[in-house]
Amino acid sequence: MLRVMMKSKIHRAIVTESNLHYEGSITIDEALLEKAQILPYEKVAIYNITNGERFTTYVIKGERDSGTICINGAAAHKARKGDMIIIVAYGLYDEKELQSFKPNKVYVDEKNRIKQKPSQ
Repeated sequence: MLRVMMKSKIHRAIVTESNLHYEGSITIDEALLEKAQILPYEKVAIYNITNGERFTTYVIKGERDSGTICINGAAAHKARKGDMIIIVAYGLYDEKELQSFKPNKVYVDEKNRIKQKPSQ
């Protein structure tokens, strides 16, 4: 049996832009993608802490070290500039893989720069 598990998370990112007339997706700073081990065009879930909205989309690689988190297309109705969001990618794992499974969590500051560990 395969289980769906959280593979990667970018926690408490701040939306830097929303672009309603783009074709869709979320643009994410390349450095954040690498740290989170999320690939361009990978499916992600977006959880909007600010307004409670939840939606799925796919990833586009943004400029490295720019802090870019841009919500594109129709999803721009669900997240606006300044909103705080959680970005999650899920994976399928079998029981053997789960024995050593550990999700990849990336924490960011208010400018979407990588932090070493979360503030409590």
